[in-house]
Formats: sequence, C-alpha cells, structure tokens
Amino acid sequence: MKTRELWLVIAALVVLNALTIFYFLSKSEMASGFLKDGETVATVGKDSISREEWLNEMEARYGKDTLRELIDRKVISQMAGKYNITVAKEDVERELRMFQTAYGGSSSKSEDLEKWKRQIELSLLLEEILTKDAVVSEAEMKSYYEKNKTLYDVPAAYHLSHIVMKTKEEADQAIQELKGGSGFETLARERSEDEFTAAEGGDIGFIQAGDERFPPEYIVTAQKLESGQWSKPIKTGSGYAIIKLHEKIAETNYSFKDVKDEIRRQIALSQLGAPPSAAALWDEAEVKWFFEK
Repeated sequence: MKTRELWLVIAALVVLNALTIFYFLSKSEMASGFLKDGETVATVGKDSISREEWLNEMEARYGKDTLRELIDRKVISQMAGKYNITVAKEDVERELRMFQTAYGGSSSKSEDLEKWKRQIELSLLLEEILTKDAVVSEAEMKSYYEKNKTLYDVPAAYHLSHIVMKTKEEADQAIQELKGGSGFETLARERSEDEFTAAEGGDIGFIQAGDERFPPEYIVTAQKLESGQWSKPIKTGSGYAIIKLHEKIAETNYSFKDVKDEIRRQIALSQLGAPPSAAALWDEAEVKWFFEK
C-alpha cells in the first residue's frame, strides 16, 4: 500500500457523519418536534441532561474539526473547478479496492460505498491540485514503478460474514434455520460466539489468503461460494463456523499505464516535504470561518 493512509480519510468521514446527525437533530423541523428546547434527553437519578447541554458538548468536542472538514471539501471542489482538474472513475475504484483488500473495509451498503468513493475522490483531487505544476520525467516514473511494483498488486480477497458455534449440532441447526428463511445477520447476532462481530451481523470484512485472524479453511471454502451463498459448517480449532460470501475481489496486477498518474502524484508529493493538506489552499479560496473570531 502507498504512503497515503486512507484510514485517515475514513476516520474523518465517520466523525463527519456523526456530527451531521446532531446538526440535523438541532436544526430540522422534524427534530424540533422530537426534542424541543429545554427538553431533557437523559436523567441520572434526580439530575437531568438537557438537549442544549448535549448539543453544546458535541459542538465543543467536535465542532471545529467537523467545520474544518466541511471547509476542506468545499475548498477542494472549488479549486478543482478553477483549474479544471478531475480524476478518473477507474482511479477511484482502484483506490477503493486497494483499501478494502489492505485494511478489510467491509461495508457493502451502496450509500456507504458512495461515501467512501467520494472521500477517495476528494483525496485524489487534492493531490492533483497540489501537484498540478510538478514535472516528473517518464524515466523517473518507470523506475519508481519497477521498484515498487508490488504496491500495485491487489490480491484476491473475499468479503465474508460468519456465525461461530461451539458444536456441530448447533451449526447444523443454524443451517436448517437458514434454509427455512432465517436471516444470516439475525442468526449471527443471536447465536454467534464471536462477540466482536456478532453485533455487526457476523461481518468480518475482506480477508485474503494468509490472514492469520481466521482459519485458512475460510479462504478455501469462500473460493467455492457464489456471492450471497453460505457454507456448510466448517470445523475450526474452537468449534464450527458457517461463512457467507458477500463479494469477491479478483487478483489484479496493475500495469505502469494503469498507475502512471498515481505514481506522478506520489513522487511530486514526496518533494513537498509534508502530508497533503487542503489548508494550503485556504488563502487562495478566501476562507473565513467562525473560529477566526
């Protein structure tokens, strides 16, 4: 994986999503009907916590960082338009796949994937804007590719959920319930011995061959499944497991042509001597914000 860490991108997205909920709770007419001014949102014995206290605390803790994130998004979009800079959909899809296989990003919900793609697109746009005047020779890019070719190899990966049970009898019973129409996620929440994934409906994200967190039988079995299918009970060191395949990512080896623009950006960014930041564009975008007061 490249030096740019998409974990930071996703972490920022999570914070933004959380604060967006509280923003609409405080501003929307629907929320005002649910939580009126002065209404209590929690009680602790004889003490109470008001709606105002709750929202003010959220703003104090996360308000500045969230507003900065929103400003950065606007700045990147405006500067990209000013300089007529775009990124190819193929580049966004490649980054998403590399992130999923490297870090196990698991969400298969279309709305979540679109948010990830948009955040990745903004990250790539920022890099393009910051390196738009950089000149990198073809020879330098080819040399970088040859030395770092494995960074652009995406191994086969499998997005799985599992239900972990202690005995074969329990696993067989779960199979019968699945065949009878019970939902895999529901059974995982109710029956799985893996407390870390049960709350997520058994979702373990993307895994690949050699992943030491899970039995090697998971990969062997997943290779034989179609998307949406679940397996027969699999014997593991601690009991039995049933896995469900959500999605397969085929092994891909990206060519120099595929990643040439990415390499140009990485070389140019390394010459800047600092991580890419939209703050470098704030003056040009004429940003003014509440926290300047």
